[in-house]
Amino acid sequence: MERAEAEQRILDAAEELFYGRGIQAVGMDTIRSTAAVSLKRLYQIFPSKDSLVEAYLRRRDARWLRELAQYAEPHDSPAQQLLAVFDWLYRWFSEPDFHGCSFVNSFGELGATSPAVADITRAHKRAFWQYIADLVAAAEAPTWLADHLVLLAEGAITTAAVSGSPEPARQAKDAARILLRTARMQADIPT
Repeated sequence: MERAEAEQRILDAAEELFYGRGIQAVGMDTIRSTAAVSLKRLYQIFPSKDSLVEAYLRRRDARWLRELAQYAEPHDSPAQQLLAVFDWLYRWFSEPDFHGCSFVNSFGELGATSPAVADITRAHKRAFWQYIADLVAAAEAPTWLADHLVLLAEGAITTAAVSGSPEPARQAKDAARILLRTARMQADIPT
């Protein structure tokens, strides 16, 4: 098995297990057996569990942001793209293996003891905020709107994870619509 294939299998296994069970509950031997690689190969590619956790989070960050953008971008206007973020969240929350935000979960488990996990989590949250802020700017909306929309999305993610329902995405979208309407009144945003 080539290194790239083994790395992909290890990361796939790590994502499934870390996201589904928690990082501290999953040992490297479980990752090895799920990925069907030798322990030697696992440690050649990821010399420590910390390095595997960091790679898992970085890969998830890139995919999460890419999938969000791919869903929102086809919508006609920046304002519609902002609302589409909440539709995408609803789809994500409806997945049978949804367990909340992997970054918040990882930070909750390891943030106090792992500066790398804390840094990756903060970078992910900043990147999400920047994505929303860029859409807000493209919509010619007041800058305050980005903070409010991100807070709505983050609250929806947590509430959906705790409640086991995708409905917080719809509720957050309704609130986002009100905020957009308020912003339009302040700045005459095109729809």
